[in-house]
Amino acid sequence: MSANFDYFVVLAAMRTGSNLLEANLNALDGVTCHGEAFNPHFAGNLKSDSLLGLSLEDRDADPLKLLKAIRSAPGDINGFRYFVEHDPRVLKPVLNDPRCAKIILTRNPLDSYLSLKIARATQQWLLKNVKRRVDAVVEFDAQEFSDYQDQVQGHQHMLRRHLQKTGQSAFFVTYDDLTELDVLNGLATWLGVDARLTKLDDTLKPQNPAPAVSKVTNPDDMTRALADIDQFGLHRSYGFEPQRGAAVPQYVAAPKSALMYLPIRSGLEPVIGQWLADLDGCVVGDLITDRNRKQIRAWLKDYPGHRKFTVLRHPLARAHTAFCQHILSTGPGSYKMVRNYLRNRLKIPIPGQVRDNNYSIEQHRDAFSAFLSFLRLNLNGQTPIRVDGTWCSQSRVLDGIASFLMPDLILREEEMAAALPALAHEIGHSHPPAPGPCAPDVPFTLDQIYDAELEALAAEVYQRDYEVFGFAAWTPVPPRDAK
Repeated sequence: MSANFDYFVVLAAMRTGSNLLEANLNALDGVTCHGEAFNPHFAGNLKSDSLLGLSLEDRDADPLKLLKAIRSAPGDINGFRYFVEHDPRVLKPVLNDPRCAKIILTRNPLDSYLSLKIARATQQWLLKNVKRRVDAVVEFDAQEFSDYQDQVQGHQHMLRRHLQKTGQSAFFVTYDDLTELDVLNGLATWLGVDARLTKLDDTLKPQNPAPAVSKVTNPDDMTRALADIDQFGLHRSYGFEPQRGAAVPQYVAAPKSALMYLPIRSGLEPVIGQWLADLDGCVVGDLITDRNRKQIRAWLKDYPGHRKFTVLRHPLARAHTAFCQHILSTGPGSYKMVRNYLRNRLKIPIPGQVRDNNYSIEQHRDAFSAFLSFLRLNLNGQTPIRVDGTWCSQSRVLDGIASFLMPDLILREEEMAAALPALAHEIGHSHPPAPGPCAPDVPFTLDQIYDAELEALAAEVYQRDYEVFGFAAWTPVPPRDAK
């Protein structure tokens, strides 16, 4: 066994040079790479139906049995190549095992994409004799390449994040590194084996060494499409807003109907809670809430055909309600410590006590604008104040909800009047009530101060929510009885 690791995995993708890397690993005394050990269609190498004494049936019945066999195989260290298309049951145990050496192999995604298309067109996946090379040109498909790139980058991001969270490191190799003898010997050192390469394996030949533009039938289309790709992340927003878990005790279920509300805190919760109570002919206190995960699962089991829903609100309206209820107000539900910080440290122009004679609509507009500027800093982790659930990004809340339950329906505030009764119809209510109106913000409503500058500030603060949910400029929600 190696002093550093018990076994290794090459985390790669098709057409990234993994065959060449395997050939050089196998050229090291005491090192054996067992190919694509967990490929669904073969074991290790093409047309092989067994590996280390285990048949395909044995492996598929218990993939960890093969993993154990690789780990304990003779030699200094053994390993295998793993692609995203391989048996997913293996990935988590491997990533969680600090005694498994992770070798991450990457390649320029355009080169790997074109190489993959050519290999599929020619059915030539390996080349050992250049005289047998099959030439082909393929069509570049911009959407197909974009999807391919998103998949590759998403998988690499997942690997990197998992290693960070588990306190592990990996050995990163690029396609171009495979021609560097010193890099491959550095890999041997990292693996903890004594063997070194004196030359590179030359049995495998590059299949498509020509420039990318010569591999496609539409080079001009490819050039134009690639010009729109933001290689340097100029338009990427880096979010430092903390992730949010599932706030399970806040979930609200009707006592009789098979409906559960998964709240995104926005000021709409009392309206929806009252609607659920009216639907079942009870009082709000009879609603089922403040339950743990086990109790929620029991409710789901007891109410077959259940529907779970949540409601989005325009970010500007939601932020204004949070400001009025928790910052301006000094009564129940107010955040006095946050209020004091905003007044004393950030000098947000709000008085100690808001009264009719000491707080004008002009002051309110300026104070709310300053609050939005605070939110921009707060959501980026640049203040000592917590990111509160009443003003955090709604997309973050949805991520947390989906980590436990997936909502059947995601509504918007302006859709509630029609969508909630329709939802009740679906579960058997013949004459469901309509939801009531949302209480107006006090001391001033958003439509009294709204302008393009406030909208632009909100769009900057909640850039991801605007992008993900497609929010347009805010407009007042019509009264519930509007026709």
